[in-house]
Amino acid sequence: MKKIILSLALCMFTAFAFAQDATSFEGKSFGEGVKKGNVITTAEVNAKLGNETKKDMKVTGLVTLVCQKKGCFMNLEAPNGETIRVNFKDYAFFMPKDLAGKKVVIDGFAERTETSVEDLKHIAEDAKKPAEEIAKITKPKKEIVFEAKGVVILEN
Repeated sequence: MKKIILSLALCMFTAFAFAQDATSFEGKSFGEGVKKGNVITTAEVNAKLGNETKKDMKVTGLVTLVCQKKGCFMNLEAPNGETIRVNFKDYAFFMPKDLAGKKVVIDGFAERTETSVEDLKHIAEDAKKPAEEIAKITKPKKEIVFEAKGVVILEN
């Protein structure tokens, strides 16, 4: 009897271990992907950071811009016309260049930072912004930047 119960327990454990992960989001996955649970919107990022400089979180939002050079960063729509720039951990993966207008879920770290004029100009160049717009960048920008270890493009 003990052997039967032990065999059944082992079979159930094996079945669960090799089952499809139903806890992940449906859609095309990049990096480590994103597991479901505790996802906030871009409107909630600032509040969740609170007084902290950097915090681990999962965020969902609408992509407004993708680096047109190679997909090495993207921007998510945030309240009041702001955006949250998303970089990818260790540049281990890139996003499709035609991703603007699609909804994604990202997993990683949001961080309050000040981006230098040099970096802002570089980002604008990679986004294929006009030279006149790039020339207007003269001050560093305090912003929230997200380092994603995983991204899922949600199926509409």
